[in-house]
Amino acid sequence: MKPQLSIFFLLFSIFSIGQTKVKDTITRRANIIYNQNGNQVTYKPETPPLIPIAGAPKPSYSYLWELGDGHYSKEAEPKHVYKNKGNYTTRLAVTNNYDNGKPPATRPKKVVVNDITDTNYKDIASIADQNGFSIIKNCDPIPEQEMVVVVSYQNLENYVSNGKLYLFYNEKQFKSNNFELTDFRTYANEREVKEITVAAVNDLDDTKSYLASAENTFKTKKYRNTTTEEDLDASLLDANKTYHNVSVLEFDDANPGETRNVFYTFKTTPEMIKDTSATVTMRGIFVPNRSYKNHKIKNLEMEIVTSHDPNKMGSNGSFMNYRLVRFKRVNFKTRFQNNGEGPARMIRLETDIPDMFDKKTFKIESMYPECPICPKDEVPTTSCLDTIIKQKQIFFTFKNIYLPGSEQKNVHEKDSTKGFVKYSMKFAEDFHKVKTRSRTAIIFDKNEPIITNYATTRFLPGISIGAKAGYNLYPDLDNSTSYFVGATISPFKSYRFYWQAEWVNALNKYNSAVEVIEQINTGPNGSRQLVRTTTATENKNVNWEIPVLLRYNINNYIGIGAGVQANLNVSSEQNQTIQNDTYEGDKEFFLISSTTNSNSIKNTFTDVNYGVLFDLTAGFARIGPSLGARYVINFEQDFNYFQFYGIWKF
Repeated sequence: MKPQLSIFFLLFSIFSIGQTKVKDTITRRANIIYNQNGNQVTYKPETPPLIPIAGAPKPSYSYLWELGDGHYSKEAEPKHVYKNKGNYTTRLAVTNNYDNGKPPATRPKKVVVNDITDTNYKDIASIADQNGFSIIKNCDPIPEQEMVVVVSYQNLENYVSNGKLYLFYNEKQFKSNNFELTDFRTYANEREVKEITVAAVNDLDDTKSYLASAENTFKTKKYRNTTTEEDLDASLLDANKTYHNVSVLEFDDANPGETRNVFYTFKTTPEMIKDTSATVTMRGIFVPNRSYKNHKIKNLEMEIVTSHDPNKMGSNGSFMNYRLVRFKRVNFKTRFQNNGEGPARMIRLETDIPDMFDKKTFKIESMYPECPICPKDEVPTTSCLDTIIKQKQIFFTFKNIYLPGSEQKNVHEKDSTKGFVKYSMKFAEDFHKVKTRSRTAIIFDKNEPIITNYATTRFLPGISIGAKAGYNLYPDLDNSTSYFVGATISPFKSYRFYWQAEWVNALNKYNSAVEVIEQINTGPNGSRQLVRTTTATENKNVNWEIPVLLRYNINNYIGIGAGVQANLNVSSEQNQTIQNDTYEGDKEFFLISSTTNSNSIKNTFTDVNYGVLFDLTAGFARIGPSLGARYVINFEQDFNYFQFYGIWKF
C-alpha cells in the first residue's frame, strides 16, 4: 500500500507543478560601469535596447547620476573627481524617452577611493542665478514608477549659517495621494526633524531650462527667480493648507557660497490621478537661518504622463470650481524637444482652443526659447515669437532661434534641447459645465508635425442648493388641499444629465368618503325602527416627500426628469363626526331622535408609501428660478397626484 501512496503523491505533485503559472519576473536593468584612476572616475551606463513606439521620434535615454558625495550629473558618461579618500555609493536613474517599456532598474555601485591623484576637484556648482534655491526632477511622474527629486540650496550670506529645508508634497485638491516618499539621501549631515507645520499655491514658475538664441551658443537661464519672503508662519500655513505631507530637514555650518544637494526618491502611487494632462506640484521652502523668518519658496511643476514623451501639453484646469472659475485664468503649457541631429531655427505650434474660452483674454505667461514678440507687419531679423489667433486655434511660431538637437554633436545636456510655451485664458461669458480637450501639432522647421496628447479641463461637481414651494392636486380625493415647502440638492449648474434629490414638507387636508350604515331594529312589541349611522372623516397630515430624480436639461430653459419617491406620513389626525338618526318604521318618514358625536385619532410615523414620478420644468434650467409640473404615481389606491411648484437653485 505504501508504494502505491508514494506513486500517487509523486504524480499529484508533478501535476500540481505543471498547472502552476510561473510569474514573469523579468525586469529591464541598466548597469553602472566605471573606469577609475585614483580619485578620478568616469562612469558609463550599460542600458538595454530601447523599444520604439510606432510613429514616435527615435527613442533615447536620459540620465541622472547621483555620485555619492553630494554632486550629480545629467551627462550620459560623466567624469568626476572626488575630493577625499573613502567609500562612495553611486546611483543612476534612467529615463526612457519615446520608449514602449518601463524605465530600466539600476543597482547602486560602490566606488572606493584610496589615492588622490587628481587635485582638480570642483565644488558643487553655484545656483546664485536661481537665488540660491532650486528643485529639479529626473522625469515626469508615471503611476507606479519611481522618480528622483533633487533639492539644491546655497548659502548666499557672508557668514556660516544654520537653517532648515521643507519639501511639501501630495496636494489636498486630489482625492488620493500621488506620491510616497521612499528614501532621501543627504551628504552634509542634514538631519530629519518632526514638527507641526502650519503653512494656496503661489503662482511660481520653477522651470529650469536653457536659453536658446540666434547664435550658436546656449547657456542656462532661470525665467523667474526664486521668491523671497519674510513671513515664514504665513508661508508654512499656506503650504499646510495645500499639501498633505512634508519632509523637514535641518542643516548646520553651511559656509558662505557653499551649495548642497539633497536627493529624494518618490514612488508614484497606484491611486495617482490618471489624467495625463493634469499638473501636480511639490513645494520647497528654504530657511537660510533658523534664527530669522526670511525664506525662499520654489514650486516644482509636473505633468502626469503615461510615457516619457517630451512633446506634451498640460493644463492646471483639472479640477475647477465652477462657481469661481469665471474669475480664474486657466494655464496651458505645451512642451517640446528637438530630437534631430541639428539645431531647429523655426518651431511652429498649432494649438486647439476650445470654444468656451475667451480668446480676447489670451496672454503669454512665459516661453522658452525666451524671446520678444515679433513686430507686426515686419519681417523679423532677430529671434521672436509670432502669435496668430484664429477661430479655433492659436499658432505660435518661434522664428530665427537656435534650439539644439538631442542627437547633435557636442550636445551633452538634454534639457538644452527642450522648450515650451505657457499661456493663459479666461472663460467666455456664457459657457457650459463640460470638460474640454485640446492638443498641439508641433512642427520643427519643415518636418512632419508631432501631435501631442490631449490637455483636458474639467470641473468639480459642485453643489447647488435649491428652495422649492408649491401645491399638490389630488384628483381622487374630496375637498383636498395640499401646500408644501422644501429643498433640493444637485450638482451646480449641470449641463445635460444630472441627479437631483429633494426633501419636501407637505401639509395635506382632505375628506374621506362619507360612510352610511343602516339597520332595522325590532322591539319586543314588534315595532320596527330604522337606525342610520353617518360617519364623516376629515384627514389632516404632515407628509415628507423624498424624491430622487435623473434629470436632463434640453437647453438653458427646459428640463425634464423622472425618478422614484418615498412618502413618509410624519403625523396624521382624523377628526370623525358620527351622526345617529332613528326613524319610526322601515323608512325615514318620521324622525324619532338624532345624536351627534365627535372623536379625534392622532398618530405619528404611521406608514411609508413609494412611487414613481415624471417632471417638467421651464425657466432657468441650470441655475436660478423656474416653474415645474410633476405627476406622481404612488403604489397606493387613490393617491396619485399632480404637483405644481416654483423652484430657485442657488
